[in-house]
Amino acid sequence: MMARQPQPIHLIAHDPDDLVVMSALLQDALVRHGDMTFDSKRRRFVLVLSRFRWEAGADARERVRAGLHFNHVLQVQHQGIALQMRDTVAELLAIRTSFDDAGSAEITLDFSGGGAIRLVAECLDAEMQDLGPSWQAHHAPDHPEAR
Repeated sequence: MMARQPQPIHLIAHDPDDLVVMSALLQDALVRHGDMTFDSKRRRFVLVLSRFRWEAGADARERVRAGLHFNHVLQVQHQGIALQMRDTVAELLAIRTSFDDAGSAEITLDFSGGGAIRLVAECLDAEMQDLGPSWQAHHAPDHPEAR
C-alpha cells in the first residue's frame, strides 16, 4: 500500500497556542538570510523557508517550501544572525511569544547556534502556508536526547 501524501498546510496564529503548533511544524526549517525581510511600510516580517515535513513522518524525509509572515510588526531586532550575508542559511529551532501589559506581542525566532530575531508587534497575527510540492530531503534532522 502506498503512503498517503500529506496535504499542504495553511495555518493562522492569533494566540500563543496557535503559535505553538506553527512552531512545531517549522522546527528545523532552513531559511536563507536573503529570504527574510521586513516591510516597514506594510509592517510585515516575511520568511520563505524549507521546512521538514514532520507530519509525513521522520522516515519520509521530505521538505517543502513554506511562507511565513507576521503582521502589525513595529520593530525587528536580530542577534547572531548576519542578515547582510544573504546566502547564509539558518536553521529555525522554535518560535516563542510573550505579551506586555498593553497586549503587544514580542515574538522570538530562535535559530541554531544561538541566533535570534525578535519582533515587536501590536498583536500576534501570523500566517504560514506551504508553497508547492514536497521533495526528498537528503537527511532528517537529528535531535539526540540530552545526556
